[in-house]
Formats: sequence, C-alpha cells, structure tokens
Amino acid sequence: MAEKPTVMAVQKALDGAKKRNFTESVELAINLKDVDLTIPKNRIQEDIILPYGRGKKVRICVIGGGELAFKAKDVADLVITPEELGALADDKKQAKKIANSTDYFIAEAPLMAVVGKRLGTVLGPRGKMPKPIPTGADPTGMIENLRRSVSVRTKDRKTFHAPVGTVTMPAEEVAENIEALLKRVEVRLEKGKMNIASAYVKTSMGPSERII
Repeated sequence: MAEKPTVMAVQKALDGAKKRNFTESVELAINLKDVDLTIPKNRIQEDIILPYGRGKKVRICVIGGGELAFKAKDVADLVITPEELGALADDKKQAKKIANSTDYFIAEAPLMAVVGKRLGTVLGPRGKMPKPIPTGADPTGMIENLRRSVSVRTKDRKTFHAPVGTVTMPAEEVAENIEALLKRVEVRLEKGKMNIASAYVKTSMGPSERII
C-alpha cells in the first residue's frame, strides 16, 4: 500500500533535517488566499488538540485559590493564588518571564476580570489570556487536553505557523497531527479548503516540503 502524501512529505522533511544538539520542532506553515483578515470574524484563534500531542512539554499555569489550587498543584506546572496575583502584576519583569515560559493559563472564573485588568497587557499580546474554569473544579481533564494542544492565531497575516510535533516522533504521527489541524482550520474558513493556497511542513531549521 502506498504511503499517504502527507506522511511522505513529513518523512522527506525529517530526512532533510540536519542532526542538531537539541530536539527540533516540526512546524506547519499555512498560506491563506481570498480571505480578508482585516475583518475580525475572518481571523482564526483556536486551540486545537493534536492526536499525538506536540512531542515536547507544554507548560500550564492555573490561577485560583482554595479547592482549585489544591487540585491543580499536582497536575499544573505553576499555581498562582489570588493573594500572589497582585504582587505578580506589580512585577512586570516576572510577569513577562512567566508569560513567555508558559504555554497556557487557566483561571478560576470569578478571577477572570481581575486577571484581565492586572495581567491583560502582558498576556493579551501573546495570545495567552486564561481559559476560565468553575470555582473548585478539577482541572485535570482540561490540563491533559491543553498539553496536547496547539494555539493557532492568524492575526492579520495570511501566512501562519503552528508546531505539529518534533523530529523524534514517527512521520505517521506528525502527519496525523497535521491532518487534524488542517481539518480544524478548514472548518473555520468561509470556503474551507478553497481558502488554503498552500501548506508546507518543515523542521525548525530544515528545508520545507509542500503538502498542499
């Protein structure tokens, strides 16, 4: 049975990548056409769960107190209590450091407005505003999903990139991640696949291979 074109393109990209002394990511580049991204409703900002995850650690921070903080301490990478929030917001350098090193933020629903007011200028431009969770809820399931997710943001440019794995993952798994991501993006586009001009897969520093 012939290999699927996506698997072949991924394998070619992996084979063409030089050996590095770090684990390179595999990225998908998507070029859109006939889409006016100056119109906010046409932009895409979505967290997409990849079937095989990113292949590397995804850091999650939970902002909350009481029962939520207690349940989060064993499953999140960082827990910020309401008491610690004010001090962090006043220390812009530390706030930026945490924002840059954290992939996703989850906040107790009643704290969302406070987080937006105090940390919005740091988290907003990075596309990392928290996802709300009910008070006292168990964040385990949400965190597990986010660890396998990737954020896709088009902003105002017709070309955007998303990590879909690493060079240590089998080509078949990376290809399935790519197909899942493309499917979700197509759903968000007015003309679906017709709005995608092209898509390429590449390692962080390697040559690209065309998929579409």
